[in-house]
Amino acid sequence: MTFRHFQIFVMVCDESNMTSAAARLYISQPAVSQAIAELEAYYEVRIFERLSRKLYLTEAGEILLGYARHILRMNQDAESEMRSLSRSGTIRVGASVTIGACVLPGLISAFQKQAPAYAVHVIEDNTSKIEDLIRIDQLDLGLVEGDITVKEIISKTFDEDVLVLVCGKDHPFAKRSSIDAAELDKVNFILREQGSGTRKTFETVMEEHSLRWSSTWTCNNADTIKSAVSEGLGVTVISENAVRRELEAGILHRLDLKGVEFKRHFKLAYHRNKYLTEGMKKFIDMVMVKS
Repeated sequence: MTFRHFQIFVMVCDESNMTSAAARLYISQPAVSQAIAELEAYYEVRIFERLSRKLYLTEAGEILLGYARHILRMNQDAESEMRSLSRSGTIRVGASVTIGACVLPGLISAFQKQAPAYAVHVIEDNTSKIEDLIRIDQLDLGLVEGDITVKEIISKTFDEDVLVLVCGKDHPFAKRSSIDAAELDKVNFILREQGSGTRKTFETVMEEHSLRWSSTWTCNNADTIKSAVSEGLGVTVISENAVRRELEAGILHRLDLKGVEFKRHFKLAYHRNKYLTEGMKKFIDMVMVKS
């Protein structure tokens, strides 16, 4: 098999259509069909089901796609490394929201002072999305607070994070330093979206303690949550790092929840088949110093 076979296969998967893939690659549709047929003959498996003129990846096709993306990326990395006379390049880093807001800026600033020849491109999203982008090789490294569920992705703990229960300064709870866990079913929660590491930690701890709760607002960023809570629209459980300034300014009020703690770990993640450039290794080493 050649790189060209894998390039054609990946393009067909991305386009979900052989004709469109042929147009993108500036080759004929029969050439695309032949390349796919050669792949299936070589591996002795069917990689596409063809139903009602539509293509659907088989289980074997899904597995091959993961390898094909990484083979192509490794080839690109090799060419980039070989053609470059200096130690330079781009590192694509994904960060979940809390890390992106509270941890990553300092890490990148320190890294660029240490290795100025490298450019760092950042994508911020929830843990689930970052995990998916690593899986399809759209990111080199990820820094997340949620659990990694894809077995092909390696994760290493580099720091611990504490989540705190907070309310607005005019909320009925604001005059208290602590509340009983049973009181939580009487308040409205403003929470992160499904797929967020913060949301997962919250739900797991609440379930472990058999606590009831109701959510009136779901947000995909911490700033909206803090604004809504400060207006007295509900309470939230959020990283202490994300609300440190608001707590110091008295805009938000922290509450201790008797008998309940919300803790989690920050993790560095990358695909197990990922070729790590010198720049990526430097970045990883700097992150892991925190552990």
